[in-house]
Amino acid sequence: MNFKKLCLALLATITLSFNHGALAQNPVVVLETTLGDVTLELFPEQAPITVKNFLAYVDSGFYVGTIFHRAIPRFMVQGGGFNDKMQAKATLDPIVNEAKNRLHNERGTIAMARTSNPDSASSQFFINLKMNMSLDWSPRNPGYTVFGKVIDGMDVVDAMVLEPTGRVDMHDDVPLEPIVILKAARQTGK
Repeated sequence: MNFKKLCLALLATITLSFNHGALAQNPVVVLETTLGDVTLELFPEQAPITVKNFLAYVDSGFYVGTIFHRAIPRFMVQGGGFNDKMQAKATLDPIVNEAKNRLHNERGTIAMARTSNPDSASSQFFINLKMNMSLDWSPRNPGYTVFGKVIDGMDVVDAMVLEPTGRVDMHDDVPLEPIVILKAARQTGK
């Protein structure tokens, strides 16, 4: 092996080790759904309050039995607040918006859903299907807090918007066949 190939191989090994180490330090959560698994890497350094909040819901079992109640092609899928009868679950207190962390609402990122009040996010989250820059923080827009990304199962997220949707009570874009979160749990060592 020549010197250049040896250096490239060594660099690839170091990069792989560094990336694996960075991933191992961040919490990873697996959402098992009726369409398949979605694995999320969370970013506690950039969104500490939001990640702590999300993990509190995960660890308590809150998300089990909730659905993805909104699926809009070329935009996002939203879940984490309603059961399969479209009944809202009681939540913890709302949290402070951390959208100033400058993480972007890019394809595959997970962010907190909220009302028009920037500090109203509780349990509901959404996964971006495309770059949604209009959801990012700016001086004129409080934005939506990105706190992680899909690292496996984006095909499952993409499949959610292929399901037929309709209006249920006051809600539009509801998958007519419920997409249920069967389990949400932290992934521990491999």
